[in-house]
Amino acid sequence: MTEYVPVTNIGADRPADWIVLCDHATNIVPDFIAEGCLGLSVEDMARHIAWDPGALGVTQAMAEAFDGPAIHSNFSRLVIDPNRADDDPTLVRKIYDGSIIPGNRNADADEVQRRIDLLYRPYHDGLRALIDARLAAGRTPRLISIHSFTPQLIDEPPRPWELGLLWDKDDRIFRPLMDRLAHEPLTVGDNEPYSGALSGDCMWMHGTSRGIPHLLIEVRNDLIETSDQQVSWGKELARWLTEAMELAES
Repeated sequence: MTEYVPVTNIGADRPADWIVLCDHATNIVPDFIAEGCLGLSVEDMARHIAWDPGALGVTQAMAEAFDGPAIHSNFSRLVIDPNRADDDPTLVRKIYDGSIIPGNRNADADEVQRRIDLLYRPYHDGLRALIDARLAAGRTPRLISIHSFTPQLIDEPPRPWELGLLWDKDDRIFRPLMDRLAHEPLTVGDNEPYSGALSGDCMWMHGTSRGIPHLLIEVRNDLIETSDQQVSWGKELARWLTEAMELAES
């Protein structure tokens, strides 16, 4: 039996300084959390509430196209959300987009801390190590966080964007990429369908607070349902980012 690990790091020794990460890569519930079942249906665990469908494949394809590392979580966002501050009230959700999470009903402060220690902290430590290794070598990494979003939330209007670029105070990657995507037949959201100004989230922790260039990219999940679609979007995003930054730095 393969030993469970909370974080996977692919290609740490690849030479590029692009680091691609995926906070919500899987819908896995480790067996030491609520006996491996949060009490939701198979259908609910397949929904966006449990993970970001398609995002991992895009992440891996992007990193390979960059020849840089990829890092991703191996636990469901419903177990604990690595894209939240460790004191955020939505760190361990008890209800999400209309679904009650039975396995989190009795998750008190001690249980939340246990999940932080076993899952959340190792993920962030792994990402921090990748960043630190490049900084120690005198190189400045660029962080790209890949997420996916559902085309429509319950009781909400359809979302028109194919891509969303989420950012806060640092526009060093956002601005050139937004300019580059203006030449593509895409509807691109500027801090849509969510805002990137979330204090304590993953990009704040590893990007904003450390002065590291970063951007969170959301891809609408109906566009990345198959492995071929994920590879195609990953390669295209890598190309657009490379072209955007080369132009910005020329």
